[in-house]
Amino acid sequence: MRLDAVSKVYGSGKHAVRALDGVTAGFARGTFTAVMGPSGSGKSTLLNCAAGLDRPTSGRVLLGDTELSGRSETELTQLRRDRIGFVFQAYNLLGALSVADNVTLPLRLAGKPVDRGRLAGVLAAVGLAEHHDRRPGSLSGGQQQRVAVARALITGPDLVCADEPTGALDSRSGRQVLDLLRRIVDELGQTVLMVTHDPVAAAWADTVVFLADGRLAGELHRPSAERIAQRLTHLGDA
Repeated sequence: MRLDAVSKVYGSGKHAVRALDGVTAGFARGTFTAVMGPSGSGKSTLLNCAAGLDRPTSGRVLLGDTELSGRSETELTQLRRDRIGFVFQAYNLLGALSVADNVTLPLRLAGKPVDRGRLAGVLAAVGLAEHHDRRPGSLSGGQQQRVAVARALITGPDLVCADEPTGALDSRSGRQVLDLLRRIVDELGQTVLMVTHDPVAAAWADTVVFLADGRLAGELHRPSAERIAQRLTHLGDA
């Protein structure tokens, strides 16, 4: 996944807001990257452009050899469905469906057969093998977020985008979800791009990329929560 000189402007004229300003960044396959910065720095816009949810005003977004920027809405919808997994703060599960049906929903929406072996493997990977028939409402918040991670993995995506995935969780459940994201990178070779405001969460990543005023403002490799917090303080996030 790569962004080349990506800018995103909302509105026009004197009301225009430049959410991203010429951002170039690459996210290697099989790595875990956290994106951080002050409120309004462009974190969510970067994630949305990387995931094909927002179109850049200028610049290019590439998923492998596929350029997203010039695709039609239909093509982007199919690409997101097949090649990008999403994990949101609010889980976005359907309460009337079982765990297994929530996880396989992207396949069924695409008209694709459900491979029961793969489903079993994904549920086992997220620690929910024995909960496949339960409804989301009977699960803890951490378990519901693990269902969301399983749903993101079921298509074998090129990229998993996580937007504040621990924001609604207590610290113990949050650690379990972060451990899961770490393991899907280390054991399954997934590529994870996560937006978070929490230095402790970001410390699970291989690299933290910082944004300020829509521009890249540095990065940390093998980050610790303390070093991340210091950098954020320098950026004005404290």
